[in-house]
Amino acid sequence: DELDIEAIRRLVKSLCRFLPPGEAVKSRGLFDSRADELEFIKSSPMGGAYILRKLWERLGLDKVIAGALKEREFRTPVEWAIFAMVANRALSPDSKRAVEEWVEEDVALGNPEPICLQHLYRAMDFLLEHEEEVQKEVFFATADLFNLEVDLVFFDTTSTYIERDEEDEEGLRRYGYSKDKRPDLPQVVIGLAVTREGIPVRCWVLPGNTSDMKTVEMVKRDLKGWKLSRCIWVMDRGMNSEENRIMLQRAGGHYILGEKLRDASGNYKEALSCRGRYHDVRENLKVKEVTVGSGERRRRFVVVYNPDQAGKDRKTREKTLQRIEETLDTLGEQKGKAHKKSVCALLSHRTMGRYLKQLKSGKIKIDRAKVKAEESLDGKYLLTTSDDSLSAEDAALGYKQLLEVERAFRTLKTTLELRPVYHRKDDRIRAHVLICFLALVLVRICERQTGLSWNRIRAIMDRIHLVTFESKDGRILQRTELTPEQSNILKKLNIPHPPKVCKVNLKG
Repeated sequence: DELDIEAIRRLVKSLCRFLPPGEAVKSRGLFDSRADELEFIKSSPMGGAYILRKLWERLGLDKVIAGALKEREFRTPVEWAIFAMVANRALSPDSKRAVEEWVEEDVALGNPEPICLQHLYRAMDFLLEHEEEVQKEVFFATADLFNLEVDLVFFDTTSTYIERDEEDEEGLRRYGYSKDKRPDLPQVVIGLAVTREGIPVRCWVLPGNTSDMKTVEMVKRDLKGWKLSRCIWVMDRGMNSEENRIMLQRAGGHYILGEKLRDASGNYKEALSCRGRYHDVRENLKVKEVTVGSGERRRRFVVVYNPDQAGKDRKTREKTLQRIEETLDTLGEQKGKAHKKSVCALLSHRTMGRYLKQLKSGKIKIDRAKVKAEESLDGKYLLTTSDDSLSAEDAALGYKQLLEVERAFRTLKTTLELRPVYHRKDDRIRAHVLICFLALVLVRICERQTGLSWNRIRAIMDRIHLVTFESKDGRILQRTELTPEQSNILKKLNIPHPPKVCKVNLKG
């Protein structure tokens, strides 16, 4: 019998649908057209999204969300919608409305179906419902990935303002102490716990008028049951109170806390006045251990001294004193209400007022005793710790790592563009912060495993593009060739190269 060539071709074409895209192209000799018969359709960056997706799956977030979805009748791509918002924060931060267009036009995300704005809002609501589960899974997966022993937990807070003029009567958006220097706008307070490696552990979103002192009990309660090892809590001086110190020591916990050098209680005076030699820890870092009191009132302090910072403090004070003298000269030329107003402003000034005193006659002059007292504090900060097994050197180095939280906040506010926040509902604000937190986790993992900044990683990897061509056979989606630099990043992240031919859409 004569062979039915067309039938065989149809059979081969049909079978090719079951092969990986690259093999299908080779097996059938697809897209062997001349270059002038291939039409270029589009090119989108894919490298950054590709590594974020692989890390997302390595942390098991796709499975956690899929598991939670089993009991729900969602017809929308919730898991991919959540990932799209997280990836957008890391790659090209924009509003939720803009994410829809970004996924469609500006990135090769890999989503199997379209994602629209309503999908994003539903996904945010779903994510918030499972906030505790998701954050806990992220922590355990990350701890397993890096074989982390979480012996130090660093906690700090920041604020971020909301783009509206009025605060809520009840809710998150409240006026409070603004760390963004925007007291004119309502804000929310964000708490963040990180490991000594700078990996985020958990985040919290609190009303904008929440004081640092009130956050400690919540943090200890929420992380209870997370199977943290012998844990030392590291927090700054804004969270240091007797009540909080007792709370942090419950269940065998310990703390390293900053102390206020100008605390009216006088602890700092006794600790700083104790004699003893400083020991070198590293360049520009010296420590001295001091014990104050006995029995239940015993407190262990570590005086930390930075010679380089001492020089900077001295220069700053000299400039302030010069400014005071210039201001005092102008005061002598004023009379009446103007003079009285200027005097009040000067005495209450946050920096200059520290060095002034007012005589019985009403005259203001520089208080040389206060200047001398300030000189004794140059380059110093004071720590207290409850752990006697922790050396003074380790306490100082541990506290310095609190800068990891500050670095995380900077990344949230700059690289990931946490603000502006335009959401009105409390739940949407919480979900927005949680999305930024998840992006921060992925970014920190990339940085830790590659030794590069995220901005550098993103720039290198987004030069990998997914290119779409069309010919008489159909469409083919093929990535660009990898550079040695891109291959090295993938190797360090233990992520395989993306397939060269990513997708084939055959005609007919």
